[in-house]
Amino acid sequence: MPLLLALPTAAALAPAGVGAQGLASLPPLPAPLGLPQLQERLSCPALQQRIVAAVGAEAPLWSVSVADPGGRLLADLNGRTPRLPASNQKLVSTAFALDRLGPDYRLSTKLWRLSDGSLRLTGEGDPDFGLEQLRRFAKLALGSGGGPGTPKGLIRLQLVEEPAQLWWPAGWSPADRAEDYGAPITRLAVTSNAVEMAVANPPNRLKQLLRRELAAQGGQAQISLVSTQAGPDPGAVLLHEEPSLSMLGLISMANTHSHNFTAEVLLRQASGSWDLPRARAAAMQWLQDQGLPMEGVSVADGSGLDRANRLTSRLLAALLLRMANHPYGPDYQASMAITGQRGTLRKLFKGTDLDGHFYGKTGTISGVRSISGILESRAGMRYVSMISNGASDPNSTIGRILRQVQNASLCPPTP
Repeated sequence: MPLLLALPTAAALAPAGVGAQGLASLPPLPAPLGLPQLQERLSCPALQQRIVAAVGAEAPLWSVSVADPGGRLLADLNGRTPRLPASNQKLVSTAFALDRLGPDYRLSTKLWRLSDGSLRLTGEGDPDFGLEQLRRFAKLALGSGGGPGTPKGLIRLQLVEEPAQLWWPAGWSPADRAEDYGAPITRLAVTSNAVEMAVANPPNRLKQLLRRELAAQGGQAQISLVSTQAGPDPGAVLLHEEPSLSMLGLISMANTHSHNFTAEVLLRQASGSWDLPRARAAAMQWLQDQGLPMEGVSVADGSGLDRANRLTSRLLAALLLRMANHPYGPDYQASMAITGQRGTLRKLFKGTDLDGHFYGKTGTISGVRSISGILESRAGMRYVSMISNGASDPNSTIGRILRQVQNASLCPPTP
């Protein structure tokens, strides 16, 4: 099957100097060759009947969509109904980041010497940045001096950070913000701003840690916060850079281990903006550009903790299919948990026919259970999405549905 590159926007195709009025007159872009489009018509009545039976009287609480590699919609129950997706939202954020940033991308934390001799620390939200990296920065800072007129052993250091009002998505509850999974999203984060519970004020903690490390090495610092809006110093010199995990490592943290902080950082970096409304709008535009079914879809954050998120099972099944045809598709699949073996699925279906054959992303918040991913069957790959809002025993239902989807006799492959 031909590889699929990200769809260009109309602006990217416009000749230099063409304005918004000229773009408005351009025809819509054609669908890329080789991309299976998710079909509207159901093509496997036997599977449809089994899924309806599996959910029983709770059918109104479920959305289920199943597609094959050719884009056939094998089964669909309430697939157009927007629902709270919980952490299935991370499938959107990681696909967006992988497509926009590429598999070689790494986040970075950098130490700069400014033109006046003072130092500046900048970051991109590396979720794996820890005390060892901080210790190296402290040592390098101490050895770089503090600028003219600064006493020996004293450095002047600026920390570039987002304002506190941007640390959390607006829809995160106060209770969630206090937990380790709801830690604030900042550019300079040590241990993802969590130590058993969330760190309420990351810049203050970072100052304390830096002062402690500098004191241990015989130095001290005047540390100040600087807004990200401050202009760059044209005379700044990069002294040291600490790269993050690879992109595969980052999206695996988000998908395999459902790490909220990582997913939020990836959304912001992929959009090119740490302003969350702009980041959300960019993600929505990217989904639209992929030709995915967007009716009722709403991106509120990158992780799924915000209850304003709305996805449909058709959107998620179509996204999985689109990424299977993407040049970076193998990385996307490799980032997911595996039934009976890895991540949030390691304890599910262990020792059954599903063990090791489903690569997926789980999602759980109060009243919500979701699971979407790629199921291996003898009839070929199946792209499956299930979202329940309010179901009484969702895990049992998920197991019943996956076993029916895996049954190759229900939906034999097309010739």
